[in-house]
Amino acid sequence: MLAALKNFINELAGEAEGPKPFEAADYQLAAAALLVHIASIDGEFDDREKARITQLVEARFGLEGDAAAELIESAKESERDAVDLYRFTSVLKRRLDEDGRRQIVGMLWDMAHADGAVHEFEENVVWRVAELLGVSTRERVELRREFRDAAAPAPDGPWSRGKDSGQ
Repeated sequence: MLAALKNFINELAGEAEGPKPFEAADYQLAAAALLVHIASIDGEFDDREKARITQLVEARFGLEGDAAAELIESAKESERDAVDLYRFTSVLKRRLDEDGRRQIVGMLWDMAHADGAVHEFEENVVWRVAELLGVSTRERVELRREFRDAAAPAPDGPWSRGKDSGQ
């Protein structure tokens, strides 16, 4: 809050900071901040989650190395300063079409599964974000199932054969 007040005073005095590489209205920053929120809401932000958020940001936004790291750092700051999810979902709803918003919910489920277990807080956040983005309950549940199945370890051994192996 002090930073916001300082920025406001600096703007009035004509001493505003220069433009930042990722502005608050940027949908990439909004999406990355939601990923950070999901990753840290259970009280831990472990190495698997850090690696997965980097992979998601790089793949989804076509960023590499320093650019991806810079976006994630900006997202951490934005997420820390946010008082609610609406700050991010309003940007996403304005900037993305229905399929894009659905992909964001998929990314959140992917992130929630990154540490091997989906915490109830993570479920709640994905539910609220999906509602705010206008993603239906049916689609949200389908996406959860899709990412849960993708995150599940593949069975191995003689008993794993069957419908998947063509037998």
